Amino acid sequence: MINIVYVESSLELVPSEIIRHPSVRRNAKRKGKPPEENLLDRSLHHWAMDRLDNSEKRGRPDIIHFLLLEALGSPLNKTGELRIWIHTVQDLCIYVNPEARLPRDYNRFKSLIEQLYVDGRSPPNGDTILLELRKININQLRDSLNPDFVIGLTSRGEPSSFETLSKSLCDFNNPMVCIGAFPHGPYQKETASIMNKQINVYPEPLEAWIVNSRLIYELEKCLNVYNSQKIL
Repeated sequence: MINIVYVESSLELVPSEIIRHPSVRRNAKRKGKPPEENLLDRSLHHWAMDRLDNSEKRGRPDIIHFLLLEALGSPLNKTGELRIWIHTVQDLCIYVNPEARLPRDYNRFKSLIEQLYVDGRSPPNGDTILLELRKININQLRDSLNPDFVIGLTSRGEPSSFETLSKSLCDFNNPMVCIGAFPHGPYQKETASIMNKQINVYPEPLEAWIVNSRLIYELEKCLNVYNSQKIL
């Protein structure tokens, strides 16, 4: 079983500091929602975000949308070899049911996440939970997953390759891989502190979804999932 955690994801509701900004209020009015129930989105709230701390890491829900679509639709997930978690830039965690089928449309995805933040789970009622917002930090998530090794992927890490990294991960019973789901910049100290090792898989920085897809593919080869009879 491989645990992939998308860390410091640029996923949050509009913070109170900018709730009265014209661009925020205009977008909220258009959607018919209170400003504080809308996702922070750089493409809509660019001018308002200039006054936010750590703004370069915030307001990019499109990144986690790409990552989740890739991971949930992968043979690695379909064979039951993958567990996915989201850790947000606000240090909250989101459980992702491996059977979740998320909207392909970006605006529908944002609406789903907005509902998740308001209700704490999606769907809001019923026995089946596809997404659940949990008020635990990254250290508590690591403790709950109890991995035997934690690797963080970063351009500042020890040089390696996707193939070498994947073979190394397959030697563990319950490894955890951290992929940064934010535009650019280093990990926060709290996030980096949970990692046993930081690895750089390419000489130049790569987009998160490229890292995600290449790693998943190499893990699938390593675990021989293409010859598995477990694919649903």
